[in-house]
Amino acid sequence: MSAQASQLVALHSSTDCLAVGLQPLSGSEPPQVRAFPLGRQLSGALLPCLEQLLPAERWPEIGRLVVATGPGGFTSTRLTVVLARTLAQQLAVPLHGFCSFLPVALRLLRQRPELAEVERFWLIQDLPRRGTVAGCYGADPASLGAMAELQPPRLFLPGEAFAQGLAPALILPAAVEAPLDILELLALGQAAAAQGLAGPWQPVLPIYPTSPVDVTPQASSQVPTPALANAPLPGAGSGGG
Repeated sequence: MSAQASQLVALHSSTDCLAVGLQPLSGSEPPQVRAFPLGRQLSGALLPCLEQLLPAERWPEIGRLVVATGPGGFTSTRLTVVLARTLAQQLAVPLHGFCSFLPVALRLLRQRPELAEVERFWLIQDLPRRGTVAGCYGADPASLGAMAELQPPRLFLPGEAFAQGLAPALILPAAVEAPLDILELLALGQAAAAQGLAGPWQPVLPIYPTSPVDVTPQASSQVPTPALANAPLPGAGSGGG
């Protein structure tokens, strides 16, 4: 990390809206946020959108990155995670990946303070004919952002049980809103910086609750991971954050 690396950058593209956030790591200025409803145009517009907040010649000023890892659109989430990994690896700065349900949980906790009094609550997204993506969360002062991810989001097939015995009021829609959730990512990044967390880029991978291809289990009962999720980045052997 260079001596001039003083900016926190956040990226969120788990919906059809790309959100980009920028804030000094010192917290001396309020966040800058831009939202871009790109849909399928993300692949060609990702870098120009980032440059609207931070031109490429200023990227050496990046001192830490955060990115939403999904669940979300396969291509949009993957591209943004790859960009974040590449920047973190090339600039040798920390990168933190957070599930896109976590910022939603943080927003809900402020909107509904009673959630701080319960052991857990679930966030869900229904996928027509495929099942329900669900993750479990609970307020925890010891966790980053004071919110613990008790069970990362995964796909529950139709009829598969989850949140058993929990009141319906504690099973809530995971309503991702990238322009708001990017602020939560920035706050998580500031908390990680305050704690001096290392943030290696290598473990930060997209979350794919459903496979983009029909994968049949092998004889070993292991399901191959889609190659795109673990593909090495260009120049991946030359340092890290």
